[in-house]
Amino acid sequence: MHLKPDIEIEDLSRKYNAVKRGWINYYGHFYKSQLYPVLRHMDLALVHWARRKYKKLERHKTRATRWLGRLARNLPHLFAHWQMGILTATG
Repeated sequence: MHLKPDIEIEDLSRKYNAVKRGWINYYGHFYKSQLYPVLRHMDLALVHWARRKYKKLERHKTRATRWLGRLARNLPHLFAHWQMGILTATG
């Protein structure tokens, strides 16, 4: 994901939401406590993607995390785990 800075976030959402929904449905039913670290890792990958895509976030990990948090709060329908209420760091 982080090696595709030319792709928009909506495209990433379409590409990875089916996989995330599958993980949420499977692990959420059997092993929910192990689901959260995986989804946090996906958010960190999104932060890494944002830092590569946007030059103003390139050297600022905290700023990129807050940007993603604001995006998650404003557009919770974008990713499956955001719809569940599992949001990234505060924004």
